Order: sequence, then C-alpha cells, then structure tokens
Amino acid sequence: MSTTPQILKGYRVLDCSIAMAGPFAAQRLGDLGADVVKIEPVTGEWQRHAAAGGARGNRVNVSFLSLNRNKRSLAIDLKTAEGKALLLRLVASADVFLQNYRPGVAERLGVDHTTLAAINPALVYVSMSGYGEDGPDRNLPGQDLLLQAKSGAMLSAGRHGQPPMPAGQYLVDAVTASTAFEGVLAALLHRERTGEGQLVQVNMLDAITTLQMQELSVYTAGGVPQQRSAEPHAHVYIRAPYGTFETADGYLALAMPDLPTLGKVIGEESFLEMDSEVHGWTHRDEVHRATAERLRTRTTSEWLAALAEAGLWAGPVYDYEALVNDPQIRHNGTFVEYEHPTEGRVTTPGFPYRFSRTPARIDRGAPLIGEHTSEVLAEAGLTPEEIRSLLRTGVVAETSRG
Repeated sequence: MSTTPQILKGYRVLDCSIAMAGPFAAQRLGDLGADVVKIEPVTGEWQRHAAAGGARGNRVNVSFLSLNRNKRSLAIDLKTAEGKALLLRLVASADVFLQNYRPGVAERLGVDHTTLAAINPALVYVSMSGYGEDGPDRNLPGQDLLLQAKSGAMLSAGRHGQPPMPAGQYLVDAVTASTAFEGVLAALLHRERTGEGQLVQVNMLDAITTLQMQELSVYTAGGVPQQRSAEPHAHVYIRAPYGTFETADGYLALAMPDLPTLGKVIGEESFLEMDSEVHGWTHRDEVHRATAERLRTRTTSEWLAALAEAGLWAGPVYDYEALVNDPQIRHNGTFVEYEHPTEGRVTTPGFPYRFSRTPARIDRGAPLIGEHTSEVLAEAGLTPEEIRSLLRTGVVAETSRG
C-alpha cells in the first residue's frame, strides 16, 4: 500500500446511502483518502442484491463492486435501540454523514440533521433526495430514468414526432453524485475556516436541471424553444450537421463543420455557397440528409482522415471494447486494476482528477457485508465482549472473507 499522503486522510465519512448516487459520492471521498465507513443493514445494502446487467460476481456483484471501493462495512440493525446508539456513538467523532433516505425516514430513525448536529456541531451532514426535502413531489421515486424524463433533457435530441431520447448511462445518478461530492468538499473547507458544520441538501431534480445550464438559458433567457427536427439531430440548439452518421462500414460523429469546407470534402456542391451559421439552422434537415447520403459512400477511416485533413471535427463511434483499448485511454490510465480478495482481478474506471502531490488511489475493494464491523466498533471504544454480545443478538452483523 502506498504511503503517499492523500487530501482527505484523517476525515471520517459515515455513508448511510444506497443505490448509486450516494455510494458513488462517498466512493469519491474514499478515493481521496477519507475513511469511509459504509453503514448498511445486517442483510446488506440494496445494491448488493440488484445486479446491473446480470453481472453478479462471486460474493460481490459488479454493481456494488463498482460503487463501494475504499470503504469499510459496518452492518447494523438501525431499527433496534442498540443499533441506533452505536451509530450515534460513531457520529460523535465523524466528519461527514451522508444519507439518501426517503423524506421523513431520517427523522423516524432519529438520525436527522437536527439530532446529529446536537451531538456533533462540526458535522457536515449531506441529505440527498430525488426531488427535494419538501414540496409536492417529495415522495415520488427518485429513479434515474424518471428524473431524465422530467428534466426536459430527453427532448433536446432525436427526431420530431419520435420517442424521447434517454441518455445511455445513469446520467442523473452520476451528476447527483458529483454534486454531493462537491458539496462535501465545500462544506469541509467552510468548516476548516470557521469550525462550523452544516446541512448540505442535494436533490436529483436540481442536479440534472442545473447541468443543462446552457440549454435551459437558451430557452429561459433567449426565448428559443426546443425544436426537434425531422432528421435525428444530436442537439436541438446546435446547427447542422451535428450527430452520428452511417458510413460504408460503421458510424462516425460529426460536429458543426463549416459547410463550404464540408461540401468540398464530401462532394456536396449545395453546401459551397451556404453560410454555416444561417443555413445550418434554416436548412437543418436538408443539410443532415445530404451529409448522411454522402458519408455512406466511404469507410469510417477514410472519412475521418479526409475530415481531419480539412480541419473539421469528427471522430469514431466506439463500443465499450473499443473504448477500453483506445490508445489515449490507455495513455491516461483511465482504467485501474486491482486484486479483490473474493472477485479476483478487477478492472474498473479510475479517477477523473489528477493531483501532483496527493493522488487518489485504491486501498481496498468493495467490502463484504459487515466485513469491518468488529474493527470499526473497537475503534469506537467497544470491548471485545460487547462486540461479541452485539453479534450474538443480531444488532450487528459480520462477514469473513475466509
């Protein structure tokens, strides 16, 4: 294990979140050196039992594995008085508490901000929700696809009259995780300056809405509505051609080329007298159709070479196999590999940031259910006999890697 110092070393995070957004945010904190203790039910967090894509693994499914590295697991039954008391004991010395319970659940469990701030005024308390802590939609399910649909983003691409276009990843979960991660760092900086903890509230609806800063401002400040075209344009607020196009042997992506230059490259004479910023809007469908027809006549590699020589923006359309093996991805070290005690050699996306003095790293893979229960409770001051008693009564649970 590397001895290089990390930015968040010495901070403890209690991660009471489930599914993707909360665990992903907590994992980012762990990657930077925070001691992240995953507080989960004695039967395990929900994501352990929901295998995305059917990738189940040996003892840890890939969904959980991908979102819970650099954490220790403490399995507690928070519905018992003893379990709740243990959590409150840990809160007293924690720096960050992160939860994404349904609205009202934290209060019922007695782990709401008011209660925990009274125990530890310096605590950074992060509450994540689907639509907000209150308001008419507070109890609606905070599921990624539903939030994408509500956000308006699905109608910023695709054809007029065709079904809305959801993103090909869990976009709302991912941006909410990043928002919470940013919120924790900002609140810790405030605490370093003042000694004060505070409540940080993050919701998925606001996260995906503010991600569309430019698009929504075009509508709210510029007065231009979303206008999908007859052709499969990639973004309603960008001039044609803009999107993916079929070639003789695959696909390529083409972004906002100068139309006369493009006309010369692909042999489309109608583009030669066009003004890109005018006709790219007023003749969007015609430009798309003409471009699509021409690009089908040659291979992807031939077109990419010709477009690059003309200084136009174009690139290949990858699947995951191509992405993983891309020379730039390999050069960047975008993916990391490590040994997991039960899952073997794991290859997974690494870190989206680089620090010259305090690099992110993986010190441990995702834990088993309650793998660190005895360890964490001993650090909290419980005696071996007290821990054994809690294990016997089922207040806490522990799993061995043996």
